[in-house]
Amino acid sequence: MGLWQACVVQEEGGMQCKDFDSFLALPPELRISRILMFVSNGLGLLGLMLSGFGLDCLKIGERQQELKKRLLLLGGTLFWISGITAIVPVSWVAHTTVQEFWDENIPDIVPRWDFGEALFVGWFAGFCLILGGSLLNCTVCSTEVHPSSVHYTVAEMQDHCQHLETENSPENLGV
Repeated sequence: MGLWQACVVQEEGGMQCKDFDSFLALPPELRISRILMFVSNGLGLLGLMLSGFGLDCLKIGERQQELKKRLLLLGGTLFWISGITAIVPVSWVAHTTVQEFWDENIPDIVPRWDFGEALFVGWFAGFCLILGGSLLNCTVCSTEVHPSSVHYTVAEMQDHCQHLETENSPENLGV
């Protein structure tokens, strides 16, 4: 059983899967897990977009370094929250799986849950999101913003370009 469908492995080696009929007919842990996974995906996407605009390699807002720093910090925080909202439902389903697997009150003919690949992928993704958010926040907190150096670099590049233009002008090339 997963968040979206129930699968049965048959003795011949085939697998048959059936989607759940209704969201409301699911057990509470699966309903909440689905909602938390949607929230995790949304927050992860939002964190990716915000932190993308905060990167130094983008020319957008290059003179607003404080705003870029805040965008990176917000993106890292959203990655943390996204990772936690991914790990919680995965761990909850794993806990329920272990409890029901060893429950002696359930007859042997009833299919039991088992750990699948999606569970491990969910844990890995959650920990990667938390690690990515930590790296973003550590990067933001470890660097200081020097607005004068940014303006100096831009001014220096403009002076260099003007110098190249005057060197390559038709008067200087003898044309």
